[in-house]
Amino acid sequence: MSTERRTANDDVKLRSEGETVVATGYAAVFNSLSSNLGGFTERIEKGAFAKTLKEADTRAMWNHDPNHLLGRVSAGTLRLAEDDKGLRYEIDLPNTTIGRDVAELLRRGDVTGSSFGFRVIEDSWGESESGFPLRTLTQVSLRDVGPVSLPAYADTEAGLRSLAEARSIDLTDLTQAAQANRLGDLLFPTDDQEPGDPHSIVRHPGTIR
Repeated sequence: MSTERRTANDDVKLRSEGETVVATGYAAVFNSLSSNLGGFTERIEKGAFAKTLKEADTRAMWNHDPNHLLGRVSAGTLRLAEDDKGLRYEIDLPNTTIGRDVAELLRRGDVTGSSFGFRVIEDSWGESESGFPLRTLTQVSLRDVGPVSLPAYADTEAGLRSLAEARSIDLTDLTQAAQANRLGDLLFPTDDQEPGDPHSIVRHPGTIR
């Protein structure tokens, strides 16, 4: 399954420990309903990172770019932990051009958000209180975390592929439904519509908001 990215708009903080500048923030916040990710919303369940934190040698990167490495778990320059709020990280920023640049951008307030790259190991699909398709991430494999200059675009295709497999629905039908902002009609049909029937969706196209 391809790598997905999500962003948490929680302020990144800076502190000094001797000559080391440490960036701290939350790459993910638990049980917080996302915005529309392409016809569905999403939340991250507490404990979703527990297994990967024990196994993965996760990297800290600026803007998900492997050429802009900021820290690494195995080197002790990146520290990750789950708490009641979410996935917290601490990065000992390197004394490199990119490390100093990131520190200055954070200090000035030009950069405030964090992001994480991941692969889904386990997820589930249901319906939100407002009747919108809801994906719950229950176990993920971390690739990277770190501050970002702009929120990452949601990888809608990866999420829809997971949904297609979970509900045994054709991916093309799901994609058409997402583009029409009518995934709910496909997943939660009315009494006169069979599950997975795309006909009402393609007759009434709309715009994802």
